[in-house]
Amino acid sequence: MTVPPAHPPSGAPADPRPESASGSASGPAVPPQSLPELLGVATEALRIARRIVRSRLPGAIRAKGDRDLVTDIDLAVEEAVREFLARETPHIGFLGEEHGRVGPGGDAPWWTLDPVDGTSNLSRGIPLCGVSLALVSGRDAVLAAIDLPFLEVGFTAAAGQGAYLDGERIHVAETREPSDAVVSIGDFAVGPGAEHNNRVRLNLLAALGARVHRVRMLGSAAIDLAWVAQGKLDASIILSNLPWDTMAGVLLVREAGGAVLDRDGGDHTVDSAITVAVCPGLREYVMATLADAYAKAARG
Repeated sequence: MTVPPAHPPSGAPADPRPESASGSASGPAVPPQSLPELLGVATEALRIARRIVRSRLPGAIRAKGDRDLVTDIDLAVEEAVREFLARETPHIGFLGEEHGRVGPGGDAPWWTLDPVDGTSNLSRGIPLCGVSLALVSGRDAVLAAIDLPFLEVGFTAAAGQGAYLDGERIHVAETREPSDAVVSIGDFAVGPGAEHNNRVRLNLLAALGARVHRVRMLGSAAIDLAWVAQGKLDASIILSNLPWDTMAGVLLVREAGGAVLDRDGGDHTVDSAITVAVCPGLREYVMATLADAYAKAARG
């Protein structure tokens, strides 16, 4: 990964976001380091993570919920990155998928990490997984780094400074026709409420399958969002919003020129219910298709 030029063990609590997440969209400043300096910290953290992920096969694999896995690699990455960030940025809080929140709270900015986004893929030897790290200030990410260890590429973004793939500027696709679009959908839901959410997914699959060029389900929100930013995908529809899964990718897409929206079409924030990333030319089509999928699910 290249920095862009010049510029609880059983799972986290039900709502792990700090109370300040409902505050103003602009949020507090990010003292005392500048965003470029913090981006350097983030990229070094993900270099550490990549070395761990690539160093060995998953050993201990256990369930932490309904069809929800954690491996020894997830835990090792989160511990190593958390310790590194605590040393480098002790004034910034930390929220990890596996162990929850530590460090400063209140209005302080906070890191959020998914140590392995795509654990099920990793556990099966499928190389589609990523490490996702974002710095959140107020309700939005201001800095993002996503590393895809087995593809050996890294994505970075800082608010107002563009999105980059290994130091090269990236942009979303210019696709305008649904028939030309490749769209990803997030994994099927598990656990409480899964039945309704999966009806929406099935409706989406039917509607998109009838119109778009291809539909994909990759098993990693980090990859979905990074590839929308890169223009490999034209849209990604994720019917959830956990900050460690989405916040880094959300900033990448926005800095690459795309839109990231909530279910109602408003701008996505840490409080959003879902995460829809789309290139500008398909925004209207994707949101209309999503609204219709929800309407059909509600009718049963």
